[in-house]
This record gives sequence, C-alpha cells and structure tokens, in this order.
Amino acid sequence: MKKIFFTSDHHFGHENIIKFSNRPFKNVEEMNEVMIERWNEKVHPRDDVYYLGDFSLEKDREKTAEILKRLNGSKFLIKGNHEGAALNHSKKFEWVKDYYELKIKDPDCKNGTRRIMLFHYAMRSWRGIGRGNWHLYGHSHGNLPDLEDQLCFDIGVDNHDFYPLSYEEIKAIMAKKTWTPPYSD
Repeated sequence: MKKIFFTSDHHFGHENIIKFSNRPFKNVEEMNEVMIERWNEKVHPRDDVYYLGDFSLEKDREKTAEILKRLNGSKFLIKGNHEGAALNHSKKFEWVKDYYELKIKDPDCKNGTRRIMLFHYAMRSWRGIGRGNWHLYGHSHGNLPDLEDQLCFDIGVDNHDFYPLSYEEIKAIMAKKTWTPPYSD
C-alpha cells in the first residue's frame, strides 16, 4: 500500500551544513550516503515524498541527478532558499511549487480529510489554523522551538535522525500536542 512521507533540508553535497547543524558525519560523502540509506529504509518505490526545500547544494549537476535517481518514491518539491541544484533537475520531481495545501483522506478527521499546509518556512498563522489544519515546514534546522499548542513542526532531517517521516508518524506527533480548537463549527 502506498504511503506518504515528508522531509526537508538534506543539503546534499553541502560540506558547511555539517558544522552549521552539528551533523554527526566525517565528511559530505558519508553524510550523503547515510541520508540516502535512511530515506530508502522507509520509503518504497511507489510511495510519495513531499520535500519541503533545500534538497542539494551539490556543485556537480550529475551528482544531484544521481542522488535523485537513487532515492525511492515519487518526489514533490516545495522550493526552499537553496534550490538551484534541484531545479536543474526539475523534471525528476512530480511537480515543483512554492507552497502547497495537501489534502489526505483520513477517516479519523472531521469530514474525512486532513489538510496540511506545506511551506519551506515556518508560519505563525496558516489557512485553517483554527480548524485543526496542520503546517509542516523546514528551513530552521531545529533552531526554532516546537510549539506544543500549535499543529505545526519542523520536518527537517536534523530533527528526525535524518529520516523522512510518514503521515502516520506525523499524526502520532500531532496527537500529543496540546492544541484545542478556539471555536466549534
């Protein structure tokens, strides 16, 4: 059965991100390989992956193409602020957008639909915030505190041991939040 995953901020090929984000890798080659392995441990070829920006800073165009080829799943790109390398290979993504409002069929949700606002950057407010819509973002590499009373969080790999998270994993995280609806419909 096809699953849905979310992730961001791999920064493939970016040596400085190891220091900047205090990543536990000796070099960029080790970082790239571990992140590819962890992606493919969870994501199968028929799964969908919503990628929330900053895929690669690889200077060699062919290395970015090779990484994309090795990663399982159909990839949907929300542009980040470091997207030059990925945009050179935009046809390897199902689509490329600045922002996206994803709807997922979920019988546990009111009206049977979960709405998720996908953007590279954290927002303080988003469409449907008062109705329980979620917001997933990247960019901050774990430097923004999580808001326990809001249905949002940083999906970036620096926060999740360099793994993408499935919809089910995100649903479990959101269920632990203390958010309460400000009004009833």
